[in-house]
Amino acid sequence: MIKMKKILMIVALSMVLISTGCNKSKESAGELNFFNWTEYLPQSVLDAFEEEYNIKVNYSMYSSNEEMLAKINSGEKGMYDLIVPSDYMVDTMRRAGELEKLDMSKITNFGNIDPQFTKMYFDPNNEYSVPFMISDALLCYNSEKIPGGITTFGEIFDPKYKNQIVVLDDQRMVMAVAAITLGMSVNETDPVKLEAIKNKLFSLKDNIKVFDSDSPKSQMISGETTIGYVWCAEAALAMQENPKILPVYPKEGLPLLFDNFAIPAGAKNKENAMLFINFVLRPEISKMVSEEYPYVNPNKAAYPVLPDSYKNNPASNPPAGALENGQLLRNLEENAQLYDDIWTEFKNR
Repeated sequence: MIKMKKILMIVALSMVLISTGCNKSKESAGELNFFNWTEYLPQSVLDAFEEEYNIKVNYSMYSSNEEMLAKINSGEKGMYDLIVPSDYMVDTMRRAGELEKLDMSKITNFGNIDPQFTKMYFDPNNEYSVPFMISDALLCYNSEKIPGGITTFGEIFDPKYKNQIVVLDDQRMVMAVAAITLGMSVNETDPVKLEAIKNKLFSLKDNIKVFDSDSPKSQMISGETTIGYVWCAEAALAMQENPKILPVYPKEGLPLLFDNFAIPAGAKNKENAMLFINFVLRPEISKMVSEEYPYVNPNKAAYPVLPDSYKNNPASNPPAGALENGQLLRNLEENAQLYDDIWTEFKNR
């Protein structure tokens, strides 16, 4: 009887150990603290990553590069493992020592990126960043409300469009419109020219009904606004909902943002961040991103598997020369405060 009890105890203990071992295999392999733009990555991609790697993703969002940088600089070092800064912000943070160098041996899918979008001015050797999406901002309009259409940035300053426009709540992109309309650089720092840009910008204020970087398509779809200065993907999605909404690539050229994955200095889960970057560069995962958020996709390996709904949407596929004729936003360095001051005055006017 005693011998039988010992056997039962051993069996029970074995079952506990086996159960513990099984539970251990299901324990999280870590976490990833990811800070990204709003409406820029599908939940399905986050779920697929968590399922495959057993890594918990703590996901939070921002609406502008400046908001992201302010949050990082005011918070605890290492609070985020992965961010998606635009070109000029990569340059700003790289020069300030605020980004970690990447181990490209861990990002084996980097070759899927079209070479024309690599080794750019803000990270010449791609040591600190990996291209994610190109988020150019273009115009769109409701052809039922504006049957004659529009073709230039200059037209949206016309007083007849008072209280009819939704624009991005993004200082660099909106100030760029004023600069481009005047034939100036989107990175202008000359005080005299900046004063002209400021005056032009202020003349647009009465025409703006809504500032919205998160979901500007909503105002266009609902008919609350008749003209939008929005991210290309927002225009593409608005067109899917309402075929009367048409895109415009202004004759003056576009301000361009190349958005990139990067790892903030002091990241606590750097390996997981690089694992995620490599995961998103897979063609089938990149496809999932573009299907839900149809920005210009620099992943050439993903293009063959993208649906026709994406390939045939002109808002997601700029015409020949549109990107080449655009202007990239650059790091303003010590002149950034000049733009901050103008934008603050403009928003509070």
